[in-house]
Amino acid sequence: MTILNGAPNGLLERSKPFIAITFLQIGLAGMDILSKAALNQGMSNYVLVVYRHAVATLVIAPFALIFDRKVRPKMTWSIMIKIMVLGLLEPVIDQNLYFLGMKYTTATFAAAIINILPAITFVMACIVGLEKVRLKSVHSQAKVTGTTATVAGAMVMTLIKGPVVELLWTKGRTFHAGQGTAGVDLHSSIKGALLITVGAFSWAGFVILQAITLQTYPAELSLTALICLMGTVEGAIVALVMERGNPQVWALNWDTKLLAAVYSVCGDDHPHIHQQHKIMHHS
Repeated sequence: MTILNGAPNGLLERSKPFIAITFLQIGLAGMDILSKAALNQGMSNYVLVVYRHAVATLVIAPFALIFDRKVRPKMTWSIMIKIMVLGLLEPVIDQNLYFLGMKYTTATFAAAIINILPAITFVMACIVGLEKVRLKSVHSQAKVTGTTATVAGAMVMTLIKGPVVELLWTKGRTFHAGQGTAGVDLHSSIKGALLITVGAFSWAGFVILQAITLQTYPAELSLTALICLMGTVEGAIVALVMERGNPQVWALNWDTKLLAAVYSVCGDDHPHIHQQHKIMHHS
């Protein structure tokens, strides 16, 4: 009876990371849609990056202080430098390039093309020795197959333009709006795809460096909070430079721009999978 009673609990415990990943992907989809709407309203991508990480810092920091108080290791210069680089790689470089790419495309396109991230991360992890490929192993074969499939799918989304799908509330408008702009759309799609791809390399480097950092600083919540804080500071410096002489870009009203900045913490693409898993573990 003990084994039978414990089996569901063990299955649930092993399923937690996958459940968390599923909810994270749902959050990312909502983030992409709201971010695209905010960008279409004229919000600066540099300012959006700063606000979303400032909100994320405020939300995550209390959990880090409570849950990591017994496991948080001593901060060293080596760890601090890694956190500074992490804050630059994903919060600043990747997300600004991602949002810039989204400006030239659509939220759906951006979400699809970023699927090359696992492939890039896998290849980079193999180069640095975090992943090992044994072609005779089923596990390695699955990874290689999945990597190829993600790249192929992303390329299909980038290069192939399908027929217009009419909905009841868009009937008669979508087609006419797109007439005469096919060349511009293709140019914008390619430019957006290139920006997002370059950002994906930065994100892959972030994932790898994060895995290395967690080996010496295994406090996931604290690490995430520090990355968000560092991303806020570094992102603010970039935003002040890029938007100099344009202070009105920092203004927020009760509109989509504010909602995008606040909601972004729900779909933020930092190591929030560690946060969600750890919060569930403590609860």
